[in-house]
Amino acid sequence: MRSDSLPINEIFYSLQGEGFHTGTPAVFVRLSGCNLRCSFCDTDHSHSTPMTVREILAEVTRYPAPTVILTGGEPSLYDIDPLIRALHDHGRRVHIETNGTRALPDSLDWITCSPKPGGAVVLPRCNELKIVYTGQDVEAIAESIPADHHFLQPCSGANIPEVIDYILFHPRWRLSLQTHKLLDIR
Repeated sequence: MRSDSLPINEIFYSLQGEGFHTGTPAVFVRLSGCNLRCSFCDTDHSHSTPMTVREILAEVTRYPAPTVILTGGEPSLYDIDPLIRALHDHGRRVHIETNGTRALPDSLDWITCSPKPGGAVVLPRCNELKIVYTGQDVEAIAESIPADHHFLQPCSGANIPEVIDYILFHPRWRLSLQTHKLLDIR
């Protein structure tokens, strides 16, 4: 891979399917590679295309949405600050979905932290904490990273009743379903 490129798994236009911005049109820039190996991950890390910031920008600006979501894998593995600056220069808001195990540029507009097993969160705070619930102590996780919004998401849809029950007794949490999968969209 060239030093001036990022490993892009895919770029696509759709609706945000999870969390606070569910239903919002967005361009997704999915980077390949991660420092964790979650069994439920939906990214094929064996595939990527090296793309420069200019090439990514050309693809992103084909779509009318003002929101761009950097996702993965784990986008913070790479120097994404030049991409964020270029997107801002073209009037885009830049969101990131991260496992929170690495520092992030200050220039991001929205941070969704989704901590995973085996990864220690180093972020001082985030806009949205979204936890894939598997019965872990989510209260301890929530205490370790301040967030404006708290979401629990069933693990691959398998434990929806358990997640609902937990939220009913712990009302700071909101339900996040993978609506893009329910709607059969990307």
